[in-house]
Amino acid sequence: MPFRSVIFKAHRLIVSTGEGRVTLDDVLAHQDSLLRDPDFDPDFDQLVDATGVSAVALSAADLKRLVKNKVFSPASRIAVVVSSMFVFGMLRMTQTYQELSGSEPPISVFWDRASALKWLGITGDSDYFGQTQSRPKDSCE
Repeated sequence: MPFRSVIFKAHRLIVSTGEGRVTLDDVLAHQDSLLRDPDFDPDFDQLVDATGVSAVALSAADLKRLVKNKVFSPASRIAVVVSSMFVFGMLRMTQTYQELSGSEPPISVFWDRASALKWLGITGDSDYFGQTQSRPKDSCE
């Protein structure tokens, strides 16, 4: 599976890591696994490390569907860390769909983990939540 997650209950944070080629089925399966996890709380924030994602096989319709699929509450925030210009563009499109639909929770895209954690209001040692490389790739893989 392209995604795995760790729930940090004390920080009210879910850290999800994506790798390889990501499809709609992969994202939906990940959402379902979160919903089945007894430690999951829809009010927690989410940090998505997408620096290992090499390709995104999602259409505009898929992105709209994901925006409508409610996993987190409006009180949550989702920060995504990327290293690819193409993945950045896909996530910004998702963010735009979400903003236009008035949907919650807010999503923001970052090039580095420290900035993402700061936006989520988490201070301290970002290494505690794992390492993220922040080298943008210019190719559309």
